[in-house]
Amino acid sequence: MTLDENEETHGSAERRETNAMEFQRNVIDVAENNDREKNENVVDVDGGNDEGENIENVTFVESGEIKIGMQVSSEEEAYNMYNEYALKKGFSIRKAARRTVNGVVRQREFVCSKQGFKEFEDPSDVKKYNHLETRTCCCARIRFDVKNDIWTVSHFNDIHTHEFASPEERCNLRSGRKVHSRHGNILSNMVGAGIKATKSYSFLAKEVGGANNLGFSRRDCHNFLRIVRKEIIEAGDGQSIINHFKKRQSEDPMFFYSMQVDQDNRMANFFWRDGRSKLDYDSFGDVVIFDTTYRTNKYNLICAPFVGINHHWNNILFGCAFLVSETIESFIWLFETFLTAMGGKQPISIFTDQDQAMASAIKEVFPKSRH
Repeated sequence: MTLDENEETHGSAERRETNAMEFQRNVIDVAENNDREKNENVVDVDGGNDEGENIENVTFVESGEIKIGMQVSSEEEAYNMYNEYALKKGFSIRKAARRTVNGVVRQREFVCSKQGFKEFEDPSDVKKYNHLETRTCCCARIRFDVKNDIWTVSHFNDIHTHEFASPEERCNLRSGRKVHSRHGNILSNMVGAGIKATKSYSFLAKEVGGANNLGFSRRDCHNFLRIVRKEIIEAGDGQSIINHFKKRQSEDPMFFYSMQVDQDNRMANFFWRDGRSKLDYDSFGDVVIFDTTYRTNKYNLICAPFVGINHHWNNILFGCAFLVSETIESFIWLFETFLTAMGGKQPISIFTDQDQAMASAIKEVFPKSRH
């Protein structure tokens, strides 16, 4: 073997790595083309085939496998069919392209969650959160053609470029995590009775034989209850709070309150302090204790009091807030509101629990305070 042949055979690792992905894409493209040609020869998705094969009569429930020609009656059924298949194999899915004609869906695709690559981002852009890249250019997908409200599988590619999740890991697949109505009702009733969300989740997990069988994570539980809290704050109760604050302000010119609404213009967070609290803070506001471990019973809102200590070693209240969620955005709004209410005076020291979101907000709003 000559030197040139040896160099060509044993090319650099970088060249092989660069060409590997392109080769893989070509292989997948060829496989898709072969599948498409095979599908055209085997089944006519518009109305059967000439050889009389009734592949579409085989249902997913019966076979547990997806075949060209299978039919469902809605987009929800189509998604659920592919999602159930994906969870059994160990991968997650997401919705992809949708083709419409005059506003009517004619074709719909669902793909593996690892499909494609993340779009290029400018590294100079500062982001609050950095997420790990999980996409591997996987081309697994399913396509449905829609005619006369019948959703028919017209293309199915089951070639993946990644490993599947193990049975123990499948409970964490995103498309499979969902708080079903029966579990949601139990959580809402238990929290409404004064039981903490964490204990309610642990109870449900124990009832079904472990968290792996529950179908959603502890974070999903808290997110579900947060959404419920937003929805159940009745307009009458919200207006009653506003009326009470206005009455207090008419009686106490130094009374201060502020409210934050969500994207649906519903009340989410609110803060207040009276004139006495402002005078106490002016005298004893060097040290502030901020605690969010309390909950209300009806709406399970987070009670967040600002507490200090006077010269008699007695606790004094500088202000109080109710929050829907313990997010960085909620804490930033609250601390900025507190700062405005107290004339811009920052505490020298502030004591809190070990909450990362709270710590990040304090660092941004109270940069001069010790935490």
